[in-house]
Amino acid sequence: MAFIKTIEHENADGELKLIYDGIVAKRGKLAEVLKIQSLNPESIVKHMDFYMSVMYSKSPLSRAQREMMAVVVSAANNCKYCQVHHAEALNHYWKDELKIEQLKKDFSKLQLPEIDLMLCELAWQLTRIPNIPTLTIIDKIKKLNMDDRSILDATLVIGYFNFVNRMVLGLGVELEQDKGSGYKY
Repeated sequence: MAFIKTIEHENADGELKLIYDGIVAKRGKLAEVLKIQSLNPESIVKHMDFYMSVMYSKSPLSRAQREMMAVVVSAANNCKYCQVHHAEALNHYWKDELKIEQLKKDFSKLQLPEIDLMLCELAWQLTRIPNIPTLTIIDKIKKLNMDDRSILDATLVIGYFNFVNRMVLGLGVELEQDKGSGYKY
């Protein structure tokens, strides 16, 4: 049970109902991470705008790379809610649940392309020890022909998931009964 009051879809009215209905129409269903913001409907809209920009907008990073970093950040923060949701999204691309389970445990043991390993390392380091300069990892990423836009987009994904993990953990957001399935990717 969440630590604060939330308004369920069936009890929403006015602006909140319109927002909820729009999310269900676009995404397939309404996530608990959005319902936790129901007391401030505008925050849901801003949150979804940023999420859609970071995760779905045109980027040199693939959708799979973005979901992969989401899983690594969420594993580093021990955020089960986001691990489940974004592991499901990543499996839409990878189609390998064992590989995803290993990603959550220790990405360094996976046979990933070198750039993906570096993106995972960046995600882990910026999450677990953000005060240590990341220049070494960024230099390695640049040597693998990733441009500055890619590095910016990776950092936006990492920062976004650290924000959301803290909201989920800090407000006691629980995983949906259906464990996150049914979203449109």
